[in-house]
Amino acid sequence: MAAPPKVSKELLDMLNDAIARELSVSISYMWQHVLMTGVQGFAVKDEIKKIAIVEMKHAEEIAERLVYLGGKPTSKPTEIRVGETLKEMMQINTELESGAIELYRKVIAKAEEEGDIVTADLFHEILAQEEEHHDTFTGLLE
Repeated sequence: MAAPPKVSKELLDMLNDAIARELSVSISYMWQHVLMTGVQGFAVKDEIKKIAIVEMKHAEEIAERLVYLGGKPTSKPTEIRVGETLKEMMQINTELESGAIELYRKVIAKAEEEGDIVTADLFHEILAQEEEHHDTFTGLLE
């Protein structure tokens, strides 16, 4: 079996930043799902729950890759933001997804620069899903 690629501490730290972010949004979205009420909330709460589960799977996939590369995954999420109203929740979620998109583009560039094609490919897949989530949240905001 071939050894994992040698990657920089910077890339490992970026993967841990991604894990912390994914943990945070999965909790935020799950609490939003639980707290949503009224007709508007009823219409979107299942979609938010589905996205929360996808985000948790992202955290797991990134953590598995990080461990393979010799890192140790964080268990500390970034700040958890929920919001009070449906509109505020969707504004927060849109911001969170924008931040993820920005970070994941940097991870892809760094991984490619270091020749770690597997990490770059993983983040290409995750990035596509984050862009879908961003599109969902901006659509719900309108």
